[in-house]
Amino acid sequence: MRTPGLGMVTIGQAPRADLAADVEPWLGGLTRYEHGALDEDVFDGERGEAARSALAPDPGEPPLVSRLRDGTSVLLGHRALAPRMRDAVARCEQDGAAATLLLCTGNFPPVPARRPVLYAEPLVQHGVRALAGEDPVGIVCPLPAQREDVERRWSGLLPGPVRVEPSDPYAPDAPARAAAAARRLAEAGSRWVVLDCIGYTETMRRAADTAGRPVLLARALAIRLAAEAAHAAAAVAP
Repeated sequence: MRTPGLGMVTIGQAPRADLAADVEPWLGGLTRYEHGALDEDVFDGERGEAARSALAPDPGEPPLVSRLRDGTSVLLGHRALAPRMRDAVARCEQDGAAATLLLCTGNFPPVPARRPVLYAEPLVQHGVRALAGEDPVGIVCPLPAQREDVERRWSGLLPGPVRVEPSDPYAPDAPARAAAAARRLAEAGSRWVVLDCIGYTETMRRAADTAGRPVLLARALAIRLAAEAAHAAAAVAP
């Protein structure tokens, strides 16, 4: 029998090499079962062009961005991802996951499953609200095209002022970009900085720390809380 653990579903492809080093200390001994929504998709040649077109955001839809196995990134829409995410959650449960975390801070509809499914966005947002209170909060998101949607969603939750700056977590100079975005937010008056994408790493957080503000990392908040839930679910599983 496989050891119960935490399922982790990325909206891109698994395994996420950029996650492994950060994640293990947060799991508290849980086994990690990782699957990607795009694991069955091919992104080479003509098939890759067709896949990117089929997965692209609908007109007017705020885009999502995630990492592929080869280290490149892809723009995604919610509609095309939904059935792929259901399949990835099912694979995590087949592996033995006591609970599964959707590793994306985008807004997704409920995913049907036999065991608890946890969503990174509310875990991160409500954690930030509890920590920051009414302080001004600066949000770092991946793409300029996401800026308006991110500001709207966070402003609807946080009582204090919200500012948003973009910084691509998949760029070769991502730590420097994250640091620059954090400095802009600090200079504009933000008391806290949130790296609001699972693609931001501990290395990027350390770079953003140079802005002189407390920096909250989305992947850390989501995975730590999800690990607690998985431990609890495993304890009462039949």
